[in-house]
Amino acid sequence: MLGALGALATAAAAFAFVRSDRAWGVGEAAPQPIPYSHQVHVGQLGLDCRYCHAGVERAAAAGMPTAETCLGCHRAVWNVTAQFAPLESALALGAPVVWSSVHRLPEHVRFHHGAHVAAGLGCGTCHGEVQAMPRTVKVHPMSMGWCLDCHRDPRARLPPEAGIVALPGAVADAMGPGASARAVAAQRVEHFGVEIPPLTRCSTCHR
Repeated sequence: MLGALGALATAAAAFAFVRSDRAWGVGEAAPQPIPYSHQVHVGQLGLDCRYCHAGVERAAAAGMPTAETCLGCHRAVWNVTAQFAPLESALALGAPVVWSSVHRLPEHVRFHHGAHVAAGLGCGTCHGEVQAMPRTVKVHPMSMGWCLDCHRDPRARLPPEAGIVALPGAVADAMGPGASARAVAAQRVEHFGVEIPPLTRCSTCHR
């Protein structure tokens, strides 16, 4: 009996841990090639997110700043030689800057930044108050359950003026750019008689 209770307690603890913030890396910063502060660049200097993340409005990946982007400013302003050596090396070698992703998703997950931005979601919806972060950390687990909470009721996360919900993948392609939520909902999909809402269909996010 004690063995059975111990096994049950172990299973319960493991179940709780894999769903905890620690298991998903919430609140943990990743080591970067150079120290970078969103608090300084965005919060204090007012730098637009799109200056460094140039693909966020149109591409699946938001994109990370290149050495040219960083040094375009820092060769003229606050050029600390030792601190920016990795950028100078990347530029000299024609290699990308190896940034560490804080919000890396599994390979089987299809996520499109452009679709979410077109839907009216702001960066803070998923990334939190980055303008107040001296080091970038994950504030949401970005688990399947967390994403589905939003997909089941996207309008709860959208500002009042955002009337468009764009979808990645085949559904958006079929409906055309800027398909409205009502138009997409007209494509009824049922599984054993149970209707599956468009944003919660497996093919929306999984290949």
